[in-house]
Amino acid sequence: MRRFLALALVVVSVCLAGCAPVRTAEKPQIIVTTNILGDVVHNIVADQADVTTLMKPNADPHSFEISAQQAAQMSHADLIVANGLGLEEGLQQHLDRVASAGEKVFTAGDHLTPLPYSSGDAEGAPDPHFWTDPARMMQVVRALEGRLSGVRGIEPSILAERAAAYRDQLQHLDRDMGESFAAIPPAQRALVTNHHVFGYLADRFKFRVIGAVIPGGTTLAAPSAADLRALAEAIRQAGVPAIFAETSQPDRLVRVLAREAGVAVDVVALYTESLSEPGQAAETYLAMMRTNSDRITTALTKEAAPQRGTP
Repeated sequence: MRRFLALALVVVSVCLAGCAPVRTAEKPQIIVTTNILGDVVHNIVADQADVTTLMKPNADPHSFEISAQQAAQMSHADLIVANGLGLEEGLQQHLDRVASAGEKVFTAGDHLTPLPYSSGDAEGAPDPHFWTDPARMMQVVRALEGRLSGVRGIEPSILAERAAAYRDQLQHLDRDMGESFAAIPPAQRALVTNHHVFGYLADRFKFRVIGAVIPGGTTLAAPSAADLRALAEAIRQAGVPAIFAETSQPDRLVRVLAREAGVAVDVVALYTESLSEPGQAAETYLAMMRTNSDRITTALTKEAAPQRGTP
Protein backbone atom coordinates (compact mmCIF):
# COMPACT_ATOMS: atom_id res chain seq x y z
CA MET A 1 0.00 0.00 0.00
CA ARG A 2 2.80 2.40 0.91
CA ARG A 3 4.55 1.58 -2.37
CA PHE A 4 1.32 2.30 -4.27
CA LEU A 5 0.86 5.67 -2.54
CA ALA A 6 4.46 6.62 -3.20
CA LEU A 7 4.09 5.72 -6.87
CA ALA A 8 0.87 7.71 -7.11
CA LEU A 9 2.55 10.77 -5.62
CA VAL A 10 5.36 10.53 -8.16
CA VAL A 11 2.86 10.26 -11.05
CA VAL A 12 0.88 13.25 -9.78
CA SER A 13 4.05 15.33 -9.35
CA VAL A 14 5.24 14.55 -12.86
CA CYS A 15 1.84 15.39 -14.30
CA LEU A 16 1.68 18.69 -12.45
CA ALA A 17 5.16 19.61 -13.59
CA GLY A 18 4.62 18.57 -17.20
CA CYS A 19 0.97 19.42 -17.78
CA ALA A 20 0.43 22.70 -15.96
CA PRO A 21 0.28 25.73 -18.28
CA VAL A 22 3.44 27.80 -18.25
CA ARG A 23 2.73 31.54 -18.21
CA THR A 24 5.90 32.48 -20.08
CA ALA A 25 4.83 30.29 -23.03
CA GLU A 26 1.56 32.20 -23.50
CA LYS A 27 1.25 35.18 -25.78
CA PRO A 28 0.76 38.50 -24.02
CA GLN A 29 -2.77 39.86 -24.06
CA ILE A 30 -3.16 43.40 -25.41
CA ILE A 31 -6.51 45.19 -25.40
CA VAL A 32 -7.01 48.28 -27.57
CA THR A 33 -9.95 50.63 -27.22
CA THR A 34 -10.38 52.07 -30.75
CA ASN A 35 -10.14 50.20 -34.02
CA ILE A 36 -7.78 52.81 -35.49
CA LEU A 37 -5.21 52.16 -32.77
CA GLY A 38 -6.07 48.46 -32.91
CA ASP A 39 -4.91 48.37 -36.53
CA VAL A 40 -1.69 50.17 -35.63
CA VAL A 41 -0.94 47.76 -32.76
CA HIS A 42 -1.61 44.74 -35.00
CA ASN A 43 0.85 46.09 -37.54
CA ILE A 44 3.73 46.49 -35.13
CA VAL A 45 3.32 43.42 -32.89
CA ALA A 46 2.12 40.96 -35.57
CA ASP A 47 1.70 37.48 -34.04
CA GLN A 48 3.81 38.17 -30.95
CA ALA A 49 0.69 39.02 -28.94
CA ASP A 50 -3.05 38.39 -28.91
CA VAL A 51 -4.60 41.76 -29.69
CA THR A 52 -8.26 42.43 -28.88
CA THR A 53 -9.92 45.58 -30.23
CA LEU A 54 -13.00 46.65 -28.28
CA MET A 55 -14.51 49.05 -30.80
CA LYS A 56 -16.31 47.48 -33.76
CA PRO A 57 -15.98 48.80 -37.33
CA ASN A 58 -18.10 51.86 -38.17
CA ALA A 59 -18.70 52.60 -34.47
CA ASP A 60 -18.56 55.96 -32.73
CA PRO A 61 -15.65 56.15 -30.23
CA HIS A 62 -17.47 58.78 -28.18
CA SER A 63 -20.46 56.57 -27.41
CA PHE A 64 -19.58 52.88 -27.82
CA GLU A 65 -19.73 50.74 -24.68
CA ILE A 66 -18.46 47.30 -23.72
CA SER A 67 -19.89 44.21 -22.06
CA ALA A 68 -19.24 43.12 -18.48
CA GLN A 69 -17.06 40.30 -19.84
CA GLN A 70 -14.92 42.74 -21.83
CA ALA A 71 -14.60 44.97 -18.79
CA ALA A 72 -13.34 42.00 -16.79
CA GLN A 73 -10.82 41.14 -19.52
CA MET A 74 -9.34 44.61 -19.19
CA SER A 75 -8.31 43.78 -15.63
CA HIS A 76 -6.23 40.81 -16.79
CA ALA A 77 -4.58 42.24 -19.90
CA ASP A 78 -0.82 42.68 -20.08
CA LEU A 79 -1.36 46.11 -21.63
CA ILE A 80 -4.29 48.32 -22.55
CA VAL A 81 -3.82 50.83 -25.37
CA ALA A 82 -6.18 53.81 -25.29
CA ASN A 83 -6.51 57.03 -27.25
CA GLY A 84 -7.18 59.31 -24.30
CA LEU A 85 -7.79 63.08 -24.40
CA GLY A 86 -11.45 62.45 -23.59
CA LEU A 87 -12.26 60.43 -26.72
CA GLU A 88 -13.53 57.18 -25.16
CA GLU A 89 -16.34 58.74 -23.17
CA GLY A 90 -18.26 55.48 -22.74
CA LEU A 91 -15.16 53.63 -21.51
CA GLN A 92 -13.59 56.20 -19.24
CA GLN A 93 -14.79 54.63 -16.00
CA HIS A 94 -13.21 51.30 -16.98
CA LEU A 95 -9.94 52.93 -18.04
CA ASP A 96 -9.80 54.85 -14.76
CA ARG A 97 -10.45 51.67 -12.79
CA VAL A 98 -7.68 49.73 -14.52
CA ALA A 99 -5.21 52.60 -14.31
CA SER A 100 -5.81 52.99 -10.57
CA ALA A 101 -5.02 49.30 -10.06
CA GLY A 102 -1.60 49.40 -11.75
CA GLU A 103 0.48 50.84 -14.56
CA LYS A 104 -0.61 48.87 -17.59
CA VAL A 105 -2.43 51.49 -19.65
CA PHE A 106 -0.71 53.20 -22.57
CA THR A 107 -2.54 56.42 -23.41
CA ALA A 108 -1.58 57.72 -26.84
CA GLY A 109 -2.59 61.30 -26.09
CA ASP A 110 0.05 61.48 -23.34
CA HIS A 111 2.81 61.19 -25.95
CA LEU A 112 2.13 64.25 -28.09
CA THR A 113 1.31 67.90 -27.60
CA PRO A 114 -2.45 68.09 -28.15
CA LEU A 115 -4.11 70.92 -30.01
CA PRO A 116 -6.95 72.71 -28.25
CA TYR A 117 -10.37 73.02 -29.83
CA SER A 118 -10.59 76.53 -31.24
CA SER A 119 -14.38 76.96 -31.25
CA GLY A 120 -17.65 75.47 -30.11
CA ASP A 121 -18.70 74.18 -26.72
CA ALA A 122 -15.35 72.42 -26.25
CA GLU A 123 -13.21 75.51 -26.95
CA GLY A 124 -9.88 75.23 -25.12
CA ALA A 125 -10.26 71.52 -24.32
CA PRO A 126 -7.73 69.09 -25.85
CA ASP A 127 -8.66 67.69 -29.25
CA PRO A 128 -8.32 63.86 -29.24
CA HIS A 129 -8.36 63.38 -33.05
CA PHE A 130 -4.58 63.37 -33.54
CA TRP A 131 -4.64 60.47 -36.04
CA THR A 132 -5.78 62.80 -38.84
CA ASP A 133 -2.12 63.91 -38.92
CA PRO A 134 0.24 61.05 -39.91
CA ALA A 135 3.22 62.89 -38.41
CA ARG A 136 1.63 62.82 -34.97
CA MET A 137 0.73 59.18 -35.44
CA MET A 138 4.46 58.55 -35.99
CA GLN A 139 5.12 60.05 -32.55
CA VAL A 140 2.57 57.71 -31.02
CA VAL A 141 4.07 54.67 -32.77
CA ARG A 142 7.53 55.51 -31.44
CA ALA A 143 6.22 55.82 -27.88
CA LEU A 144 4.11 52.68 -28.26
CA GLU A 145 7.15 50.73 -29.40
CA GLY A 146 8.96 51.72 -26.22
CA ARG A 147 6.05 50.63 -24.03
CA LEU A 148 5.50 47.33 -25.86
CA SER A 149 9.18 46.43 -25.67
CA GLY A 150 8.73 46.01 -21.92
CA VAL A 151 5.85 43.54 -22.24
CA ARG A 152 6.92 40.01 -21.40
CA GLY A 153 6.73 37.73 -24.42
CA ILE A 154 7.41 40.42 -27.04
CA GLU A 155 10.83 40.28 -28.67
CA PRO A 156 12.19 43.86 -28.80
CA SER A 157 14.27 43.31 -31.96
CA ILE A 158 11.26 42.04 -33.95
CA LEU A 159 9.12 44.82 -32.55
CA ALA A 160 11.72 47.45 -33.51
CA GLU A 161 11.92 46.15 -37.07
CA ARG A 162 8.15 46.17 -37.56
CA ALA A 163 7.69 49.55 -35.89
CA ALA A 164 10.36 51.08 -38.13
CA ALA A 165 8.69 49.61 -41.23
CA TYR A 166 5.32 51.01 -40.17
CA ARG A 167 6.80 54.46 -39.52
CA ASP A 168 8.16 54.34 -43.07
CA GLN A 169 4.64 53.70 -44.34
CA LEU A 170 3.39 56.65 -42.29
CA GLN A 171 6.08 58.87 -43.80
CA HIS A 172 4.96 57.84 -47.29
CA LEU A 173 1.35 58.52 -46.32
CA ASP A 174 2.25 61.98 -45.04
CA ARG A 175 4.08 62.78 -48.28
CA ASP A 176 1.26 61.45 -50.48
CA MET A 177 -1.37 63.43 -48.59
CA GLY A 178 0.66 66.60 -49.00
CA GLU A 179 1.01 65.99 -52.74
CA SER A 180 -2.72 65.31 -53.07
CA PHE A 181 -3.74 68.44 -51.16
CA ALA A 182 -1.34 70.55 -53.24
CA ALA A 183 -3.95 70.38 -56.02
CA ILE A 184 -6.41 72.36 -53.86
CA PRO A 185 -6.05 76.15 -54.27
CA PRO A 186 -5.27 77.79 -50.91
CA ALA A 187 -8.52 79.76 -51.00
CA GLN A 188 -10.49 76.49 -51.22
CA ARG A 189 -8.72 74.68 -48.37
CA ALA A 190 -11.73 75.06 -46.10
CA LEU A 191 -13.33 72.26 -44.08
CA VAL A 192 -16.85 71.95 -42.70
CA THR A 193 -17.76 68.69 -40.95
CA ASN A 194 -20.51 67.35 -38.74
CA HIS A 195 -18.29 67.80 -35.65
CA HIS A 196 -14.79 69.08 -34.99
CA VAL A 197 -12.51 66.24 -36.07
CA PHE A 198 -9.97 67.68 -38.53
CA GLY A 199 -8.03 70.15 -36.42
CA TYR A 200 -4.79 68.17 -36.68
CA LEU A 201 -5.12 67.60 -40.42
CA ALA A 202 -5.79 71.31 -40.87
CA ASP A 203 -2.73 72.18 -38.78
CA ARG A 204 -0.49 69.80 -40.73
CA PHE A 205 -1.67 70.59 -44.26
CA LYS A 206 -2.71 74.25 -43.97
CA PHE A 207 -6.49 74.03 -44.13
CA ARG A 208 -8.99 76.40 -42.53
CA VAL A 209 -11.69 74.85 -40.36
CA ILE A 210 -14.80 76.88 -41.15
CA GLY A 211 -17.00 75.13 -38.62
CA ALA A 212 -18.96 72.04 -37.65
CA VAL A 213 -22.64 71.20 -37.55
CA ILE A 214 -22.30 69.88 -34.00
CA PRO A 215 -20.58 72.66 -32.01
CA GLY A 216 -18.12 70.65 -29.97
CA GLY A 217 -15.58 67.88 -29.88
CA THR A 218 -18.07 65.09 -29.28
CA THR A 219 -20.88 63.60 -31.34
CA LEU A 220 -23.00 63.51 -28.18
CA ALA A 221 -23.75 67.24 -28.37
CA ALA A 222 -26.53 68.80 -30.45
CA PRO A 223 -26.64 72.04 -32.49
CA SER A 224 -29.16 74.80 -31.97
CA ALA A 225 -30.97 76.66 -34.72
CA ALA A 226 -28.66 79.62 -34.08
CA ASP A 227 -25.61 77.35 -34.49
CA LEU A 228 -26.89 76.17 -37.89
CA ARG A 229 -27.65 79.71 -39.04
CA ALA A 230 -24.17 80.90 -38.09
CA LEU A 231 -22.56 77.96 -39.87
CA ALA A 232 -24.66 78.50 -42.99
CA GLU A 233 -23.51 82.10 -43.12
CA ALA A 234 -19.88 81.02 -42.69
CA ILE A 235 -20.27 78.55 -45.56
CA ARG A 236 -21.75 81.24 -47.79
CA GLN A 237 -18.93 83.63 -46.97
CA ALA A 238 -16.24 80.99 -47.63
CA GLY A 239 -17.88 79.70 -50.80
CA VAL A 240 -16.94 76.10 -50.08
CA PRO A 241 -18.07 73.54 -52.68
CA ALA A 242 -18.54 70.66 -50.20
CA ILE A 243 -19.17 69.82 -46.58
CA PHE A 244 -18.18 66.52 -45.03
CA ALA A 245 -20.29 64.01 -43.13
CA GLU A 246 -18.88 61.11 -41.16
CA THR A 247 -19.57 57.52 -42.11
CA SER A 248 -20.00 56.55 -38.44
CA GLN A 249 -22.70 59.20 -37.87
CA PRO A 250 -26.00 59.87 -39.60
CA ASP A 251 -25.61 62.81 -41.99
CA ARG A 252 -29.20 64.08 -41.66
CA LEU A 253 -28.18 67.38 -40.03
CA VAL A 254 -25.54 68.00 -42.66
CA ARG A 255 -28.05 67.47 -45.45
CA VAL A 256 -30.64 69.66 -43.72
CA LEU A 257 -28.00 72.39 -43.51
CA ALA A 258 -27.15 72.02 -47.19
CA ARG A 259 -30.81 71.95 -48.29
CA GLU A 260 -32.55 74.42 -46.02
CA ALA A 261 -29.98 77.04 -45.06
CA GLY A 262 -29.46 78.42 -48.55
CA VAL A 263 -26.15 76.68 -49.26
CA ALA A 264 -25.76 74.67 -52.45
CA VAL A 265 -22.92 72.28 -51.67
CA ASP A 266 -22.10 68.62 -52.07
CA VAL A 267 -22.23 66.37 -49.01
CA VAL A 268 -19.23 64.00 -49.01
CA ALA A 269 -18.81 61.08 -46.59
CA LEU A 270 -15.44 60.62 -44.87
CA TYR A 271 -14.11 57.95 -42.51
CA THR A 272 -13.04 60.02 -39.55
CA GLU A 273 -13.24 58.18 -36.22
CA SER A 274 -13.61 54.53 -37.16
CA LEU A 275 -12.35 52.02 -39.66
CA SER A 276 -14.77 50.27 -41.99
CA GLU A 277 -15.56 46.59 -42.32
CA PRO A 278 -12.84 44.51 -44.06
CA GLY A 279 -12.96 44.86 -47.82
CA GLN A 280 -14.33 48.41 -47.70
CA ALA A 281 -12.55 51.70 -48.34
CA ALA A 282 -11.18 52.19 -44.83
CA GLU A 283 -10.33 48.70 -43.62
CA THR A 284 -6.96 49.93 -42.27
CA TYR A 285 -5.71 53.23 -40.89
CA LEU A 286 -3.53 53.79 -43.97
CA ALA A 287 -6.44 53.01 -46.32
CA MET A 288 -8.75 55.30 -44.35
CA MET A 289 -6.36 58.24 -44.62
CA ARG A 290 -5.78 57.73 -48.34
CA THR A 291 -9.51 57.43 -49.02
CA ASN A 292 -10.21 60.63 -47.10
CA SER A 293 -7.40 62.49 -48.85
CA ASP A 294 -8.73 61.51 -52.26
CA ARG A 295 -12.29 62.51 -51.36
CA ILE A 296 -11.29 65.84 -49.82
CA THR A 297 -9.13 66.74 -52.82
CA THR A 298 -11.82 65.75 -55.32
CA ALA A 299 -14.54 67.66 -53.44
CA LEU A 300 -12.57 70.86 -52.84
CA THR A 301 -11.13 71.20 -56.33
CA LYS A 302 -14.65 71.47 -57.76
CA GLU A 303 -15.98 74.92 -58.47
CA ALA A 304 -18.48 76.02 -55.83
CA ALA A 305 -22.07 76.27 -57.03
CA PRO A 306 -23.81 79.68 -56.82
CA GLN A 307 -25.41 80.14 -53.41
CA ARG A 308 -29.14 80.80 -53.15
CA GLY A 309 -29.88 84.31 -52.11
CA THR A 310 -26.61 85.71 -53.51
CA PRO A 311 -26.31 87.99 -56.59
